[in-house]
Amino acid sequence: MNETNVATDDAADAVRGHLAGGVLTVTLNRPDQHNAMNPAIMTELTRIFGEVARRDEVRVIVLTGAGRSFCAGADLAFMRAAADYTYDQNVADGQAIFDLMLALDHCPRPVVGRVNGPAIGGGVGLVSCCDIVVAVERATFGFSETRLGIVPAVISPFVLSRIGPSHARELFLTGERFDARRAHAIGLVHHVTTEAELDAVVAERVGQLLQAAPGAQAAAKELIHTVAFRPKESLREYTAETIARRRASDEGREGMSAFLEKRKPRWQE
Repeated sequence: MNETNVATDDAADAVRGHLAGGVLTVTLNRPDQHNAMNPAIMTELTRIFGEVARRDEVRVIVLTGAGRSFCAGADLAFMRAAADYTYDQNVADGQAIFDLMLALDHCPRPVVGRVNGPAIGGGVGLVSCCDIVVAVERATFGFSETRLGIVPAVISPFVLSRIGPSHARELFLTGERFDARRAHAIGLVHHVTTEAELDAVVAERVGQLLQAAPGAQAAAKELIHTVAFRPKESLREYTAETIARRRASDEGREGMSAFLEKRKPRWQE
């Protein structure tokens, strides 16, 4: 077990990374600020999902928050400072947020969102980029930007691919809070559970993920991103070449041999 290194002193205590048994738990650790994000935290999270997640010893990532909140979006002190940003500074900040969401969305390792409480604004963006999301019943969600006179622009590509434009029309425009049951109904959350059962449900999902080959999981995530919104008839060559590469890979050969020999593949040992 160990702690991941952090990129800056500002983020050292605010983002915790703990690795045990191939599972990297990444915790937003600002409970008194409802785990709100600032530029230093976003930089560290981007590094973790882009760099640390590619280490062979990392099989699965669990993203969560300390205390009773998951992530309240932008830090209030940062929002006050951003009010005086120039146009170019605001563009750069938006690009940094997008880079974080993209790093999480395209992380080659499976990411489980352990939503232990409210997720607002950019916090919902993080949720939208997780592969599997387990939320406590008391969790609330909201795209509060329009109530502040702005819009959830940078997270919108990730949210829309998760919940679709119909639900986004209502929730983006009202800025209202909605509960975990609604989040489940619109596809933002996969599993809703009690606080007492949260860790057990997360552990069960992690256990299922550890049964699959890591290279195949990375290829499956790439497959989903490539196939999801393209016309089916345009995907004949891509899908055929993808399965051919996987069958010829070391994992593909090992998986088939293990199946035929009635034994566990090496990644399950």
